Amino acid sequence: MHNPQLTDDGKLKHLLSIEGLPKSIITQILDTAESFVGVAEREVKKVPLLRGKTVCNIFFENSTRTRTTFEIAAKRLSADVINLNVSTSSQSKGETILDTVDNLTAMHADMFVIRHAQSGAAHFIARHVKPHIHVINAGDGRHAHPTQALLDVFTIRRYK
Repeated sequence: MHNPQLTDDGKLKHLLSIEGLPKSIITQILDTAESFVGVAEREVKKVPLLRGKTVCNIFFENSTRTRTTFEIAAKRLSADVINLNVSTSSQSKGETILDTVDNLTAMHADMFVIRHAQSGAAHFIARHVKPHIHVINAGDGRHAHPTQALLDVFTIRRYK
């Protein structure tokens, strides 16, 4: 069965859910996160990993901690960050979620971090974006919050 989170050669393309991710990818994510822990303690809290990339945080639900954490992480990886305020966007005039994503893609967005009350919203977007675009699910209703799950596992692993 095809996993929509993975490329044809088994690499992570989107982070939509922990379910179905191979243990090797979860371990790789956790190991990579561990290697970045020290960045926050340095005088210059940046690494050039995402230099030249644009990350769009689109939160259809209020979330101070998750949105701020994604913004800080992207900036520390040297990405340009756009935080879309949905209440003042064209969504308030009836623009669909795909219209919003398509418009931001036309402006050369590379990654979307999506938080939405509707279960499966991030999956829906991931199915419709261009092949070079990445989607991260920052919580979709009662369905999944994979970054929270990864943080929980990371914390347990680190302090066990």
